[in-house]
Order: sequence, then C-alpha cells, then structure tokens
Amino acid sequence: MSTRVSLVTLGCSKNLVDSEVMLGIIKENGYLLTQDLDVADIIIINTCGFIKDAKEESIDTIIELGEYKKIGNCKRLIVTGCLAERYKEEILKELPEVDAVVGTGNLKDIVNIIEEVEKDKRILKAGDINNFDYDILPRFISSSNPVAYVKIAEGCNNFCTYCIIPKIRGKYRSRHIEKIIEEVKKLVEIGKKEIILIAQDTTKYGLDLYGKVRLPELLDELNKIEGLEWIRLQYLYPDDFTNELIDSIKRNEKVVKYVDIPIQHINNRILKRMNRKTTKERIIDLINKLRSRVPNIIIRTTLIVGFPGETEQEFKELCEFVKNTKFDRLGVFAYSKEEDTPAANFEDQVDEIVKEERKSIIMEIQKQISFEKNREKIGNIYKVLVEEQIEKTEDGLIYLGRSYMDSPEIDGLVYIHSKYSLNLGDFVNVKIFDCLEYDLIGEIDHEFSE
Repeated sequence: MSTRVSLVTLGCSKNLVDSEVMLGIIKENGYLLTQDLDVADIIIINTCGFIKDAKEESIDTIIELGEYKKIGNCKRLIVTGCLAERYKEEILKELPEVDAVVGTGNLKDIVNIIEEVEKDKRILKAGDINNFDYDILPRFISSSNPVAYVKIAEGCNNFCTYCIIPKIRGKYRSRHIEKIIEEVKKLVEIGKKEIILIAQDTTKYGLDLYGKVRLPELLDELNKIEGLEWIRLQYLYPDDFTNELIDSIKRNEKVVKYVDIPIQHINNRILKRMNRKTTKERIIDLINKLRSRVPNIIIRTTLIVGFPGETEQEFKELCEFVKNTKFDRLGVFAYSKEEDTPAANFEDQVDEIVKEERKSIIMEIQKQISFEKNREKIGNIYKVLVEEQIEKTEDGLIYLGRSYMDSPEIDGLVYIHSKYSLNLGDFVNVKIFDCLEYDLIGEIDHEFSE
C-alpha cells in the first residue's frame, strides 16, 4: 500500500499556493493524499512565521500534530514554510517529534525529503530561498471552492524595517506572463470562477523580469479568458500603483473594482522609519484618483499601530485619517517586534498594552464606518458568488456568498435568502434588505438573477 500523506496549511494565501504545489509534486510521485490525519503515514505542516501570533500558532500546531505519532498512524512529521526557514536549527533541536525541516526555497525537494525520512534520517534542508520556480512545478488544487489564488511573483525587495519576509522568501522574482495565463486557464477549466492574484508586492510584477511593471498588461490578457468571471487583486503596494494600472482596472470588466493596498501608516516620519517608499501625500492622492476614476471601487487597507517611536500625536493623525478617508475595508496589526529586523533594535519600543489599546481604537472607528457603508447598500442589487448553504427554514434556504466588495476570509459575507435551491459556485443577483457591521443580508432577485 502506498504511503499516505496529509498536509496542514497555516498562514496566508501565499502559503496555501505553496502547499498545493507540494501536494502536486507528492501526488505526481505516486503517494496517496489524505485529509484524514488519523490514517496519514506522513504529516506535513506548512507553517507561518511572520509575526508573534503566527509563530505561536505554528509551534502549537506542530506539538499538537506530533501527538498523531502516538494516537494515529503517523510515522514521520515534516515542518515546512516560513517558520521552518526562519528557525530551522531551533525546531530540530527543541521539537524531537519533528523528522524534517524544509525551508521556503526547498519545497520542490519534498519527495526526496520524504524518501530520506522514511529511511529514519532526520533532515534539515533550508537556505535556498531564491530558487523556487513556480513556472515549472505541478499544482494540486485542494479545494472545491470556486476561488483560486495565483501567485504571480515570489519574494520581496522592499526591506521594510519591521518585516522579515525578504530574509525568508528571498528577492523579488516575477513569473513569466505566459505561464500565469496558462495556469489561470487550467484553473478555469476545472471550474474556478474567481482568480485572486497575489505576491508579496503585486504592483511590482514584471519589473525584475521585463524591466518594467506589467501588471496592467497581465490584467488585459487574463480578462480575455472565457469562463473566468472575476479577477481580484491583493497586496498592491502604493509605491508603484501607476495610472496605467488604474486604467486597466477600470477598463477590464472581469477585474473586480476592489483593491487591497497595505499602507501601514499615514504619518510621514513613521513611514520613513518603516522604510516605506511613499508619503502621506502620495497615498491620499492615490485614493482620490481611484475613487474619482473607478466608480464604486472598494478600497481595503492594512495598518500597523504601535510601531517603535509612534507618538500619541502620530497615532491621533492616523485615527483622523481613518475617520476622514472611510476605507471600505480595513485591518489592523499591533506592531510585532521581530528579531533580525532593523525595527527590533529601535530603542523607543511602544508598550504592549498601548499597542493593543491603539489597535482597539482604530477597529472601533472602522466598525462604525463599515456599518454606515453597509446601511447605504440597503436596497441595492449585487452580483453574488454562492459559496455555502448554511440553513433551511420554513421560508426557504439561507446561503453564504460574496459580492465583488469582499475577499474570501478577510472581508464580509452576504447572507442570501432564497425560496429555491442554489448551486454552489453560481452567481446570483441579491437585493440587500438589511445589514450587520461587516455583512450584508439579502434575498434573491429572481427576475434579474442569471
């Protein structure tokens, strides 16, 4: 009987893509894939190591899944991903249940590593962070969800002072445009309706490979793919957000009018200390351009509060900016002091309690903004992607879905009331009649639904 392999993914969508590439390699080499941890002979944990909370979750999961060596069929435990790249020696030393540690650039070697651990060898393979080529590797799509992520580049050259990513993911490497198009076509052929383009910094796509940014051109080509309904953009740094990109988002009807732009802060001194390559003035100008040139665009951002040296006045400036700008979607992180980053050595660290208080204040401001924006949508009809049936009532069925305004797992949902059964993965028109702080509630408008 073939060896059965189970893989658990932690962290972001970029990690999910890595896991699906590993699964593709494993499957091609004759191993059986299983989601049942009880029967798996080998368990792989693809970890996140970006900030403190993610690291703690990764370590807890390694310890938890290590128990399957006692209570299940598991004979080998392999740790991969960002935590493995960042703390390779420590993991092998401190966690004896781990049989192999595999860094971010060595995932392509996963089958050789499985073969080695099956010979009772303990393996450490990491440090090859610049040599992972997505263009030549298979991918096993692990979900029947109508959404798929496509990584258009790997690594990062920004070196923000708070961020460890360049040291664990390597330099920025764009994929060939032809290979991205080929991958998206294959995903559409197996039923994917929405493609989400991701990278550490999506706006820089093509700069290293072609000598110029080619995201607008990529969108133009993807827009031509028959059967593809939605193209969504995430991780768009404001530094390289060009007028050409705005025009491409506007003219391509399959590109949803939604942009995820992590600005992190708005005070110029803090931005400079973060080594962000932009300013308050440029950020405000970009937001104004997007809203004036792309009707009904949804703008999501991410902020960091409590960065070393952030004064009360600079935090108030950020609060006022959030109040005035009224982002459609917004997430906040309390600054995480990460070793081997310049900011970890800054002397003026902010107290943990203050950081958490500032995070709560921003989220309270945004909660009210989100609720007000949702109330404005009552009475409108939106195209919604049906993703899950959650309840059956006397009056019909209730489903969960998303409009163009929401990314999976990080944004809100649409609760869909329908008198008739819907197919998961279908698009329907939903008339909104109520709302929550982050979610919308509506009913099928059968007259206009597809």
